[in-house]
Amino acid sequence: MGWKGVKNGKLLSLCEKEFDVFITVDQNLPHQQNLSALNVAVLILAAPTNKLSDLKRLVPTILAELLLAKRRQATTIAYP
Repeated sequence: MGWKGVKNGKLLSLCEKEFDVFITVDQNLPHQQNLSALNVAVLILAAPTNKLSDLKRLVPTILAELLLAKRRQATTIAYP
């Protein structure tokens, strides 16, 4: 996408134009950004680490939540 180095609000602004859902491990995002002003749903992954081996365990829940995700809202997907 050519977005390397793009951060925070600018990244979300770009995402809302291209995607329906933004997935992140940044648990502070809802406190740092005004999600109600964005036309994108946010899924926040909460795992013991950000390693792929830990995040992979969240995939079934992520897939289910993709169907329920609502724009302008954040949903946290916690580690089982």
